[in-house]
Amino acid sequence: MHSEPVASRSADQRDSRESRNGGPQLDAVSLAIIEQLQEDGRRPYAAIGKAVGLSEAAVRQRVQKLLDQGVMQIVAVTDPLTVGFRRQAMVGVNVEGDVESVADALTAMSECEYVVMTAGSFDLMVEIVCEDDDHLLDVINKRIRAVPGVRSTESFVYLKLKKQTYMWGTR
Repeated sequence: MHSEPVASRSADQRDSRESRNGGPQLDAVSLAIIEQLQEDGRRPYAAIGKAVGLSEAAVRQRVQKLLDQGVMQIVAVTDPLTVGFRRQAMVGVNVEGDVESVADALTAMSECEYVVMTAGSFDLMVEIVCEDDDHLLDVINKRIRAVPGVRSTESFVYLKLKKQTYMWGTR
């Protein structure tokens, strides 16, 4: 977290670090803006500008560019229980054949909120949000297991959510 303005760098000066994922290379000011929004996604652009050493208009332009590039999203994060989804689970999926085609099929399912290809015991980890146990059973048994290439699944039903944060900062 930056507690001082990042005014020592010009708005267009780039960090010497290469982007690790082939995405846009972000300078220190853009990273500071992201950190400000991770703390509070509704923080006014004027307050962000004061913290990072830019005008409100410059912050607005930077934020729009970060949104357009897919670097970040500004969304309302809800507690699924409070909006009618009483069952969540992480499902480990083992795949025969092309993992990416199975991952693509799972991302198309609205209940699958998080799909990641992994190394280890499972080829994919999939977070599912459902209305109840019957809905969860239907999604796993009739939809996920029916996807061509799915060899097996193992479900980890959430009993209680203790921590959910998006405050990992920037590097």
